[in-house]
Amino acid sequence: MTRTQDPLLAAVSGGVRLIELGQPFFTGMPCSPNHPGFRMTLIRRHGDMRRPDGGSAANEIIVTGGHVGTHIDALSHVSHDGELHGGVDAAEAQQGGVFRTHGAENLPGLLRRAVLLDVAAVHGVRTLEPGYGVTAEDLQAATKRAGTEPGPGDVALIRTGWARNFGDATAYMGKETGVPGAATSAAEWLAERKIAATGSDTTAYEQIPAGAGHAVLPVHRILLVQSGIFIMEHLNLEAVAEEGLSEFVFVLAPLRIVGGTGSPVRPLAAVTA
Repeated sequence: MTRTQDPLLAAVSGGVRLIELGQPFFTGMPCSPNHPGFRMTLIRRHGDMRRPDGGSAANEIIVTGGHVGTHIDALSHVSHDGELHGGVDAAEAQQGGVFRTHGAENLPGLLRRAVLLDVAAVHGVRTLEPGYGVTAEDLQAATKRAGTEPGPGDVALIRTGWARNFGDATAYMGKETGVPGAATSAAEWLAERKIAATGSDTTAYEQIPAGAGHAVLPVHRILLVQSGIFIMEHLNLEAVAEEGLSEFVFVLAPLRIVGGTGSPVRPLAAVTA
């Protein structure tokens, strides 16, 4: 039989390799104090019940917030002066315990071009300093290093190197030291390019100064509320950085959580094998 002539299927048939861009989910992993942490345990183990033919099954119960581990923010996640993106009244939208507008069930699946903005590499370090604010100038320098920049509909991924600390919850959360991330000028730079989504390898995406915690999150306002740009957090961009990839196909499928404010995700980079 004749093989498909569809160009996308033909490209996949030619060999595609997937690179993980997220962190694994496990009990005790780093979590913002603003959200309930991830918990998983087996509620039935093999041998607890055996079927007449000798078969057995195990299963688990998972409890987690929608903004724990690698995840994407829906547009319902942040409001400003009582309004969500597009001037939607936040109090009215959330009546009944779920969001009737901008809920997580509306989060799009993404099959887009992604650009890696490796700010840590721009500074010649493995990890940016705690509390460092990534500026528009940093992102511009990252595009020069990459030889390309994000444009309309693309996904922009900012690498700080902070994912290297994920195994140490205290260091990763940086309560006393701060956490690097996008400053407002970087958010405005991204919004001007009309990207679809952006993400980084930290808990809050944006700059968290030492001792400040998540008291104010102006970058979330600029991206989610003002610009309608989705934010992904807790990414792991080390593998694509080590391979020297500046642009690649980005794949993401959020869970359709009706009325939610975010969704756990498993982002992937698709590259030719």
